Amino acid sequence: MINIRPVSDLRNKFSEIETTVKEGSPVYLTKNGYGSMVVLSLEQYSELTGDIEIKLDEADKAASFDDTRFFETEVFDRVRSRIDERKDK
Repeated sequence: MINIRPVSDLRNKFSEIETTVKEGSPVYLTKNGYGSMVVLSLEQYSELTGDIEIKLDEADKAASFDDTRFFETEVFDRVRSRIDERKDK
């Protein structure tokens, strides 16, 4: 079940939110009736981000040895096509 709570609960009922998150369920926080943020455990966050930080560091290092640069449209087009390829599998 999705756990949706007002953002004020983060302050007023922190221990309840902490328990829920540590049990493995994310908590979706709302402000004025609209989604504001999601609280995750460190383990859940690590699963989502995986090795993204490592890959970004590798890309920065590789870029420092190569003068080739791409326009943002080129990069996003390539990313979108790779995402579409994965969806087709």
